[in-house]
Amino acid sequence: MLLSCRLFFCDSQAPYHLPVNRQAMNIGIPVERKSGENRVACTPSGVRNLVSAGHRVVVEAGAGLGSGFSDDKYRRAGAQLTASTEKVWKSDMVVKVKEPLEEEYRFFREELTLFTFLHLAGVPDLAEKLLDSGVTALAYETVEDNGRRPLLAPMSEIAGKMSVLMGAYYLSRHHGGNGKLIGGVPGVLPGRVAILGGGLAGMHAAKVAAALGADVTVLEVDQERMRYLETSLPSQVHTLYSTEQHIEEQLEMVDLLIGAVLVPGAVAPKLVSRSMLKKMKQGAVLVDIAVDQGGCIETTRPTTHESPVFVDEGVVHYCVANMPAAYPQTSTEALTGATLPYVRRIADLGLESAMVMMPGLSSGLNIWNGKVTHEALARSLGKPFHENPFA
Repeated sequence: MLLSCRLFFCDSQAPYHLPVNRQAMNIGIPVERKSGENRVACTPSGVRNLVSAGHRVVVEAGAGLGSGFSDDKYRRAGAQLTASTEKVWKSDMVVKVKEPLEEEYRFFREELTLFTFLHLAGVPDLAEKLLDSGVTALAYETVEDNGRRPLLAPMSEIAGKMSVLMGAYYLSRHHGGNGKLIGGVPGVLPGRVAILGGGLAGMHAAKVAAALGADVTVLEVDQERMRYLETSLPSQVHTLYSTEQHIEEQLEMVDLLIGAVLVPGAVAPKLVSRSMLKKMKQGAVLVDIAVDQGGCIETTRPTTHESPVFVDEGVVHYCVANMPAAYPQTSTEALTGATLPYVRRIADLGLESAMVMMPGLSSGLNIWNGKVTHEALARSLGKPFHENPFA
């Protein structure tokens, strides 16, 4: 039976047996090629875990350097290092951090399983290539576990905290902002921060903003979530039911606006139109964490760490599409801790049995056999939805 096996995720030295009739899997970890991307999909300790289970891990030379992991660390963990990108992509499963770029599309093939952040609603051209090639594509951001998004969570927390730090930085007059110190000083009122969405990213943004001394309002539609935020966050954090009128009222007052709205798999709803944005103060700053999914503000367009901001309607926009890459050591460790159990199950059992063992993994399947298997994604792409064959 496929399920008659012993699994040891944490102790790489523990005795281990692959399930009957299962062969070791070849797992590829390429260099991330997105602009400013310094993360890597797996730490050396994660590689050791996979290798100790009998799997072969091929790491592209230099993949971990941006996160502080040398090629030698991967060698000592049991990885096979290669300078050939093509060799990495010939693996049974390629594990990445960010979506493949156009230069990597040529490596797509039917036998390939791709496991990474995809955000396909925001990159329909990539979705088409995956559909045409027959790749089995699993997205970190749509994997569920009892209503949670365990693989998205650590990056949401980091992006949420970063959003306030970056926003406060660009409020500086020297960086195009209105010169408002977010926490104020005795005798001067602090800055005002409005956060659209009270999920993980929004909650962590509120924590950091409050810690800096800002006056914070979180706009949310879920009453239970608002009750949770009210009891969990400092007293200067207020919740407000999210309506167009309430958003407009906040825009007139805020110094920093943070967009933290997520509809898993789908394009983010546009909560702030250009006409609404005109109500903001000149030199105010907005950070749109939802940029990967198209952004929740009409004027959002993706930026990079090399050129992170632009000004539109007098408002400084920070819309970096891979924010956590600015802190790759923390991000890579956190991401590997979340993804490794899923990678290990797929490698140990095969995708179908892994989805039986970890039902939440089935929601991560976005594309299979040339079909869209995630309902919200299908709606966003205007494609037919096909039920997950493994669910």
